[in-house]
Formats: sequence, C-alpha cells, structure tokens
Amino acid sequence: MSTISKKICLIGDFGVGKTSLIRRFVERQFSDRYLSTVGVKISRKTIELLNNQAEKLNLQLLIWDLEGHTKFKSIAPTYLQGASGAAIVADVSRPETIERLTEHINLFLSVNKKGIIVVAFNKVDLIAKEDLAQIVEGFQAKAIAQVLAIYQTSAKTSLSVDEMFQTLVNKIVETGNKEQSSVREL
Repeated sequence: MSTISKKICLIGDFGVGKTSLIRRFVERQFSDRYLSTVGVKISRKTIELLNNQAEKLNLQLLIWDLEGHTKFKSIAPTYLQGASGAAIVADVSRPETIERLTEHINLFLSVNKKGIIVVAFNKVDLIAKEDLAQIVEGFQAKAIAQVLAIYQTSAKTSLSVDEMFQTLVNKIVETGNKEQSSVREL
C-alpha cells in the first residue's frame, strides 16, 4: 500500500474555530477552552482511500493551523507554500470574520494558484437558522470560482466537519491523479 502526503491549511481570523475544527477531525474531541495559536501548529491524520485503480492508498494529511492575527499576514505566504488545499474559516456569530473571507481566499490563491478551497461558516450552533441562511446566501453572491464548497460547521456538535475535510481531500487526490496521468502521457 502506497502512502502520499498532502498539506492543507486552515485560514481565518483569530477565534473562528480553526483549531477546534482540526481537533474535532483529527482527535474526535472538542473543548470550550480558547487557546490562541501562535504562528503555526501542524497536525497529522492518515486516511485510507481507494485510487482510480481501486487500490488502497494511505493519504497522510499535514494540517497547518495558521495564526489568525493581522500581524501574521506578512509571513503567512511562507506557511501557505506547497499547500494542496485550504479550508477558509469564519465565525457566523462575528460578521467581521465573514467580511474577511475573500481576503483570506485571495491570500491563499496568491501563493497556490491551483489550490483547492472549501469555506467553513463555523459555530452554526450559536446562531438562528434564519440568520444563518441570510449569511450564507449573502456570501455565495460574491463567491469565488476556486471555492469548491461552502459548509455550515460546528466543531462543538461535529456538524459537517468530516464532510468538509473529506470533500477537500477527495478533490485534492482527484486533481493529483489527473496531474500524474497527464505527466505520464507526455
């Protein structure tokens, strides 16, 4: 069984729940305690997949949890290099984090032009469903073509966390397989 390694990044303002989403996905845990990420924290998770030939493949995800403070923006491109994809995260209870989603998406794409992106509207357990629908609808109006999917997530309840990461991983693997097959054909 072969193993490949892929880097993905979680990007967003401070306190949007990036660390909690990673912890829910990797460790199956949640904590209400807020711990600010300083710089970057890297988590690993190995996922077993089937490739195009129905062969088992181990995918080792290197999940980079990036600090969300604005002073970090100058060094962020260094941390973003080599990422196959990203989850851009906003806190639905803090509108300013939603307003900056496009800025985070553009930052990621400036470093990884072919990167795959999903958006997480996180902490949906803290807001009324009617308000959430308006927020998502408002963002979709200005959605960027490279955004593969938009998820309404909750690290606390685990709502859509696995689905979000799985969608990102599947597209990364699919895109990687296409690139490999086109190289072989040359």
